[in-house]
Amino acid sequence: MADFIERAKFSCALGGALTTIAGLNRVIPIVHAAGGCAAALSGTYNLASGYRGTGYCGGTMIPTTNISENNIVFGGEDRLEEQIENSLEILDADLFIVVTGCQVEIIGDDAVSVAKRFKERNVIGASTPGFLGNTFKGYDAVVKTLIKDIIEPSVIKEAATVNLLGTVPGHDVFYRGNLDEIKRLLGLLGIKANTFFGTGDTIADIRTYGKASLNILFTGQAGEESAGLFEELHGTPYIKADLPVGPSGTETFLYQIGEALGVEKEHIEAVIETEKKHYYSFLERIVDIYSDIDFQRYVVIAADSYYAYPLSRFLANDLGWIPFITSINDINEEEVQKEYEKKFDNLTSETRPKVVFERNAGELIKEVRNSWPYNHNQKYYDAFGPAFVVGSGIERGLAEKLGAGFLAVAFPVSNRVVLSKGYTGFKGGLTLVEDLISELVAAR
Repeated sequence: MADFIERAKFSCALGGALTTIAGLNRVIPIVHAAGGCAAALSGTYNLASGYRGTGYCGGTMIPTTNISENNIVFGGEDRLEEQIENSLEILDADLFIVVTGCQVEIIGDDAVSVAKRFKERNVIGASTPGFLGNTFKGYDAVVKTLIKDIIEPSVIKEAATVNLLGTVPGHDVFYRGNLDEIKRLLGLLGIKANTFFGTGDTIADIRTYGKASLNILFTGQAGEESAGLFEELHGTPYIKADLPVGPSGTETFLYQIGEALGVEKEHIEAVIETEKKHYYSFLERIVDIYSDIDFQRYVVIAADSYYAYPLSRFLANDLGWIPFITSINDINEEEVQKEYEKKFDNLTSETRPKVVFERNAGELIKEVRNSWPYNHNQKYYDAFGPAFVVGSGIERGLAEKLGAGFLAVAFPVSNRVVLSKGYTGFKGGLTLVEDLISELVAAR
């Protein structure tokens, strides 16, 4: 029986590379692939990431070799060299990154070696054929190239400096706002956070990231290869942390990082106390309407591992909703699935969601229906509701079938415009509450 992915929530590795490069300031990709690959893949993330735009030089502006049948037969390295020369002549950038598609990798073109001939002119290369894997593999390929070719080794480490890894620009639709808020929060602890993709980060900044004493990895599916290479080449260890969304997640995160870097516990407590006061001073404004109209909901969450547990923890522990099912779409290995599922034991909520690992969006409605007692025309029936679905834009259909509220958070998101918004930290928790409750009152 054939197996296929229904309505995939990822692109191929080349798409992951392009969306990662688009998140870097004044960096231009040079795509060695057939015509159409660059524009189609760039367009996917430009439009389905809250309409974030093409970036510094994306979309139809991306320079590409546009290889033809002749190049496939006789090789396309000369064509790539020509394209690099032309790009350097007419485009202004702090860095050019050569990335590759399936066709040129199959015929054996060594694009990375061609890029090395232009190293003194700020050109580097990464192997990113679509068959390498999904979006996350493209992210790792680009970041590993930055680690090898751009980040300068430093024997002296800055004790209070960290690098943030695992946030994939575009795939995390709210990446800019999320990273900026995490940077702000760590700054309150006296910790400098290097983000790669945050507001104002430049290639000149990235060159200094070898001075960090610790790397923080937000998901094992993207960034673990990069974190391992960083430790190998630069001697910087890494720890894993869950994306801090809302009060309980952020408090855990700040203690984890603060203690890892030797920040005094009293200082951490003081920062958390101040942030909590700010958070609850605003949250209390909706307590009356929340209670009077009963805004508690059963919630179905569908996201990748980067968001699935952090969102479940926030909705259960902080908002008081009832997590019913959490569906994770990016973990296939059984051992990794079991390890991820253990996270849900940390929920302080009385209720625990059923955790499933399902990459096909259409299967989720079956999970919901098979997990709730059927209505056999009895006089009294406890229906599944009121309900809410938090997922990607693809889950809108699921919400309609369930008669549930809906908020798109995970990629793809094409029904919202996202600029500086983020869901991390105490401030991000407030933003998420606003968005969720606004959906419930929108029709009033």
